Parts: sequence; C-alpha cells; structure tokens
Amino acid sequence: MEIKQIVDKQRDFFNGGATFSVDYRLDALKKLKQSILAHVDDLTVAFKTDFNKCEFDVCSTEVGMVLQELNFFLKRLRKLSRPTRVRTSLTNYSSYGKIVRLPYGVTLVVSPWNYPFQLTFVPLIGAIAGGNTAVVKPSSKTPNVSKVIKDILSVFDEEYVYVNCERDETLFEQKFDFMFYTGSADFAKKIRAVQAKNLVPCVLELGGKSPCVVDRDADVDLAAKRIAWGKFLNAGQTCVAPDYCVVHESVKEEFIKKLLEYIRRFYFLGDALRDDYPYVITESKVKEVLGLIEGEKIIVGGKAEGRKMYPTVVDEVTFDSPIMQNEIFAPVLPVLTFTELKGLLAKINVMDRPLAFYYFSESKAACDYVAEHVVSGGGCMNDTVMHLTEERLPFGGVGRSGTGSYHGAKSYETFTHAKSLLYKNKQELNLKYPPYTDAKTNFVKRYFGINKKQP
Repeated sequence: MEIKQIVDKQRDFFNGGATFSVDYRLDALKKLKQSILAHVDDLTVAFKTDFNKCEFDVCSTEVGMVLQELNFFLKRLRKLSRPTRVRTSLTNYSSYGKIVRLPYGVTLVVSPWNYPFQLTFVPLIGAIAGGNTAVVKPSSKTPNVSKVIKDILSVFDEEYVYVNCERDETLFEQKFDFMFYTGSADFAKKIRAVQAKNLVPCVLELGGKSPCVVDRDADVDLAAKRIAWGKFLNAGQTCVAPDYCVVHESVKEEFIKKLLEYIRRFYFLGDALRDDYPYVITESKVKEVLGLIEGEKIIVGGKAEGRKMYPTVVDEVTFDSPIMQNEIFAPVLPVLTFTELKGLLAKINVMDRPLAFYYFSESKAACDYVAEHVVSGGGCMNDTVMHLTEERLPFGGVGRSGTGSYHGAKSYETFTHAKSLLYKNKQELNLKYPPYTDAKTNFVKRYFGINKKQP
C-alpha cells in the first residue's frame, strides 16, 4: 500500500474519534509494553548483529529508558489529560478559562540509527499518549533492529500505527499533522523544505558539538571517569556525548593521565579492546574520522579493526583543527586547553548552539554562572549525558541543535495542542458596547494605566 493511502487511512481512523478516549490510549500503551517485553531477546540479538552492543547496553540505554517512559504515562496519563481551569480578568467578567489538550491527528515519527529503539519508541509513546495515530520511520542503517521494531508494532492495525522500514521519497511530501524527527541537521533542512508546502509543525532533535569544560577546581579524577564513560558510550555515537573537552591548563596533565586510566579500565581487557565494544555505524565513517586526525598528536587509539574503532584521545588540538569543524559522532575525544573561563564561554557562545554543555567544577557559584551564561539545549554540572535520563527534565536542542523538547510530561505537551477556551456567563460588563462615552474612555485608561507618568 502506498504511503498516501496509509496516511489517508490513518486520518479516517483518527476522525472516527477512537483515540480521543484516554482509556483507548492507556490500553494501547499496555499492549505496547507487553509486546516490547515479549521481544527483548530478539532485540538483544538484533543489536549484537547491527552494533555489537552487549545485553547490558541494550537493557540500560534502549529498552530500560522506553519502559521508564511507558510506566510514566501508564501512571500519569489520566491526570495529564484533564482540562486545566484558569482564572480570568475583570475584562471578561463573569467568566472562567479552560485549557484543553487535544491530539494533532496523523503524526510522523522519524528515528535515527544510533539509538534506534529508544529514539523510536520514546517519541512514539508521546504520540500515542497524546491521542494521535503514527507513521513510524526507523533507520535503514540498522536493519535487524528495525525489523524487530516492526514486529513489536505489528500488534496495532496500520490505520493506527504503521511502520515504514523502506526508503520512500514521497514520505515527507505527505500532509502530516505533526512530525517528530531525530537525526542530522543537514537532512532536517531537506525534509523541512519539502514539508513547507503543507506547513507541517514539528519537533527537531538534532545534535552538534557539545563542549565539556574541566575547570581548575574540578575533581579531576571524577571528571575523567565520567567523561570517559559519556564520550565512549556507544562508541561515541550519542547525540549528547561530549564532542570535545576543554581543560584548564593547570590540570591538563593530571586530567589526561586519569582519562587514559579510565579508558583502559572500562574498555580494555589487557592490551585488547573488549569484545563487546560497539561498532561505528559504517567502515566509511571510520575512514573519514581517521582521516580527520591524521597528523595530529594521538595519545591513545587512532586505529580501527573494521568497524571497531579504538577509543581515541587527541592532544594539542585547536578550534581550527579539522576534527573540530563538525560533530565527530565517533570514539575520538579532542582535548583543548583554556586559561580564562569567561573568554572560553564567549568563544563557545558564538559557535552553533550545542545540544548539551558539560562543566566540571567544585564551585557552585561557577556552576551557576555557567548555567546562566551558556546557551545550549541542556547539560550537566559535574557529569555527562545523564540529564536525558530524567523524565522531569525536558530534553531538546536550541538553534541548530534542535527545536522543541520531550520526555515525561513534556512529551504529552509536545504531541498535543493546547486549546484555550473562554466560558462566558450571562452577566457581563457592558463597557465594550457602543456608544463610547467619555466616562467609558476614562475608565479604560485608568484600568490599563494609559497616560500615567512613567517613573
């Protein structure tokens, strides 16, 4: 069946009104949870085949985060879906206001290859919880995981949830009511250009070069430990991974020493890279990244065996180095130095807005200053990556790193429209009706503070 027919079929189903029922949505979420749990073993095998991911990684970074989001909505959806009553002003005496959240309709969820399960299902859960139908487009670069995704979602009729694993040039030409896209900024530009004719509203979860700053008063051992984990998790293919590290020159030597210790402890068995270290997505990506660091001062790594690229640290890098021109998205960590924090932040703030910003310091005042003076999608103080695991913290980018956010209650807001309603009683002030006398005009001026002298 052509994608246009699927979209038309979903629109007919949505217009039938079934998904407006909170009970219907909850039943769908329960059915989804059961289907996921029934396919965990299949997912483990698929991830091993596509990515060389170990079972722990699959459970913690993929399935676990999806189940956490599912459980959040199973527990809180009824409360989230209740209309909110708000007070009104004297202008609308006698009345009250109400905000009702309604689904958009037929939604499109496009997911990437780096966390193909989690980044498909977390937004899809939001779409279902919000009362929408969904067309799901998983990545073709992880064919085995995408097949399991399709198997899991086969519990739903395609008029409700449809999975398209094939390349389809007409997909983005369809008149969707909302799109949720996770992927590269360059491809997002192409999609949005096609969708402009239909004015499709969207959330874009992109990426960018997320900085990690280690200040002079940081706990260097802790910083090295958490950066080694956050950077080389999933072989560096995490949208919020520290892209590069800027270390105060007074602690650089100690930091690099500790960083190398943790890399060896986490990812090596003797002199060999652990068997379960994840693959880079393609061999061509490996060659591209190795080419970018050719001739640089490589402290550790800098080599690969097929798609398995060794954790790599590059020293004496500058902002003009080839590896610093684009998001790396591979297990390579450039290390730069700084001497003065405000100057460094000024430099970072004129670059493209990063998806995340990480800062290590034992000074709360310094952490607060950085939090209030660096524009980024989100981030952590004295940690990396972990902010996206908190359902109460909306996750999203800003500028080139994305538009909109989700997770937890924010996902419900993202996949619904806030409809504002004014409920008016028979009583009212007749002030708005003509004729407009001097007395009425004077009252309006007093009420709005017009012609008052400014201090």
